[in-house]
Amino acid sequence: MIQRIQSVYLLLVGIISGGLVFVFDLWKERNDQSVDIMSFFIQPKLLTTSISVAFFLIAFMAIVSLFVFKNRKFQMNLNRFNILINLILLGLLAYHLLNLSGGIIISEKGIGSFLPLASIVLLYLANRAIQKDENLVKSVDRLR
Repeated sequence: MIQRIQSVYLLLVGIISGGLVFVFDLWKERNDQSVDIMSFFIQPKLLTTSISVAFFLIAFMAIVSLFVFKNRKFQMNLNRFNILINLILLGLLAYHLLNLSGGIIISEKGIGSFLPLASIVLLYLANRAIQKDENLVKSVDRLR
């Protein structure tokens, strides 16, 4: 079942959360210093470390969900939990972005802070495709 469309969605979530966060900056600070995911591990703050850990947890859970295709109920529950973690991550990013010091000079928000939104949409689409498969299996079982 790895060739199903939900597998493509889950693989894209893994790539977005595990790979694209290294490519795109989350934001730029006043002194034109780009903030990426690896700079969060250097800072000893709990908030910034939890943001980077959440990105990697989302990618890990998407890859695990990709390979648990035989247990569709567990796969859907894992995706729902992953959506919840994405929403928490989105809230943490919004809180951190609103507390950026800008002053007169406006800090630029990068596209990396919107990556959890793409992950949420892809996880929702994966859950819909998994539910369609579950309904198809149930309908075939009724015919027996």
